[in-house]
Amino acid sequence: MSKKILIVDDEPNIVMSLEYTFKKHKYDVFIARDGSEAIAILKAEVPDIILLDIMMPKVDGYQTLQFVKTNEAYKEVKVIFLTAKNKNSDIEKGLAMGVNAYVTKPFSVKKLVKKVDALIN
Repeated sequence: MSKKILIVDDEPNIVMSLEYTFKKHKYDVFIARDGSEAIAILKAEVPDIILLDIMMPKVDGYQTLQFVKTNEAYKEVKVIFLTAKNKNSDIEKGLAMGVNAYVTKPFSVKKLVKKVDALIN
């Protein structure tokens, strides 16, 4: 059974490279360009892990994370914030809200894949 990953980011280049990478690693990849798209996908598919940007139009990463964390159906879903917000206060806020990991941009795709694999295996 393949693992499912939901990539939520409004940056097309990041989405394309992550989609390519995770498909190569045998993941089923779902893409959302903002939090409202992510929530719509979540209602149809429960991923193993979500890569979630914070700064996005409409519904941001914090609101999306809140939706995931307050919904019983997603209690097993791991969430990694993948964001340009790199201040300690941002990182502390993300961890306090319950993300499983916090990765700042720019990031190493190779390290990110290892982190994802470690969280869900």
